[in-house]
Amino acid sequence: MSKLNPADWKQQVIKQEEIDKYLVDGKDFIDTQKIFDELQSNQTSDVAQVRDIIAKSKEVQRLDPSETAALLHVSDPELWAEMDEAALEIKRKVYDNRIVFFAPLYCANLCVNNCAYCGFKCENSQEKRKILTMNEVRKETEAVIDEGHKRMILVYGEHPASDADYMVDSIKTAYDTRKKARTGWGNIRRVNINAAPMSINDLKKLWEAGIGTYQVFQETYHKDTYSAVHPANTLKGNYRWRLYALHRAMDAGIDDVAVGALFGLYDWRFEVMGLLHHTMDLERQFGIGPHTISFPRLTPASGSPLTTNSKYLVKDENFLKLVTVLRLSVPYTGMIVTARERAEIRKQAILRGCTQTDASTKIGIGGYTDALKKLDGYMESSQLEDEQQFMLGDTRSLDEVVRELAEMGMITSFCTAGYRCGRTGDKIMGLLKHCVEGKFCKLNAVLTYREFLDDYASPETKVIGEKIIQKELADIETYPFFQKNKDLMNSFRKEYNDIVNGERDVYL
Repeated sequence: MSKLNPADWKQQVIKQEEIDKYLVDGKDFIDTQKIFDELQSNQTSDVAQVRDIIAKSKEVQRLDPSETAALLHVSDPELWAEMDEAALEIKRKVYDNRIVFFAPLYCANLCVNNCAYCGFKCENSQEKRKILTMNEVRKETEAVIDEGHKRMILVYGEHPASDADYMVDSIKTAYDTRKKARTGWGNIRRVNINAAPMSINDLKKLWEAGIGTYQVFQETYHKDTYSAVHPANTLKGNYRWRLYALHRAMDAGIDDVAVGALFGLYDWRFEVMGLLHHTMDLERQFGIGPHTISFPRLTPASGSPLTTNSKYLVKDENFLKLVTVLRLSVPYTGMIVTARERAEIRKQAILRGCTQTDASTKIGIGGYTDALKKLDGYMESSQLEDEQQFMLGDTRSLDEVVRELAEMGMITSFCTAGYRCGRTGDKIMGLLKHCVEGKFCKLNAVLTYREFLDDYASPETKVIGEKIIQKELADIETYPFFQKNKDLMNSFRKEYNDIVNGERDVYL
């Protein structure tokens, strides 16, 4: 943890040479006028053109900006229905019928920035500031494990007290935590982080600590809007330092990175195009794009009027449209819809191709253990709200959401096998583009689902979960890919029986 005061620390963070190395002729990859032109020149497309674009996406090929812009301007409801159907078809082709779950753990809300939309901003006097000790990180992790989670994303404000060294300590603490389950012990097997942009040297520290995915959202790709909501005298006010955060991560060895935009700061069509151009530049410079794309919407945050009065707030109808277009535009990349959204909207987003989501989510600092105190009568609900970055739309438990997905015919996956078997970066992207990774993930989804049903599921969820898992087992036995891979199937059958008999954390 840095011992510098925030003012001195800020002077050392941004390294201009780690921006300049990625520029082309001194320019970054977001050309605002070019994006406007792409949107303007593709406002009208006939049905045949749109169907050709959909067909390309079904072949798991990334769309060009002009094609994506054309989809963004479709107005025919019947054509949108075709696009929605294609989005789910593509998701199933690449990722099968799995939905991967994770839990966010907020470690610190100290922040040197003053973003207009964020409850953590330094000038928000309503925010109660706190940074978790490692013992508190451990207790929070235990509470997350008790829900049944195997993946966690650690979240930090930008501040010297929660610098790269603090992140390393918290990552290691999360990995080291164990908690007794009904059978054996539960643990977190994959730790991702959502954190501020860092230098390559600091990012190497995270890589050596075993970080999974490194997630940095640009918030808005529109440069004038970015400047308006991020004061120039703050670290986050440097557009390009943030824009190339994931490029630096790739250079540091972190080959799973995640992009995102905060929808509601500027026009939603422009932001979709920004995410596509970000994907394209990562692919151009490193051969692989983002592991996931996220698209959170502005939700009310204490001390931040912009979160409720922005003229660019995205309506539900348009939110679901942007989800569909992103799935068609980058068909092989994971897509995350979070508990910011109401339950019904999240369900509809999943039916348009999302692959990951969270549940049992608490976003206050110490929120999981505080929620337990609230249940025991030791804390008021208002105290929890004072420590949140924004308000959630869906506060259901993991068990409840798992049950809903089972009712939809989908299996919940807690798999982390690919990361521990070396199927990351270009390896997993190649497998996804050829629709192979989903086959391994299907087997591992069944293994981890068996664990969840036996160790954490409520009686109601276990009843319907058993029906899902038996259907999945039957499908696996008859699927041609698995019939041709007898050694793989023999290993799977053995590991499934091992889990039934009490063994944990086995994978293919």
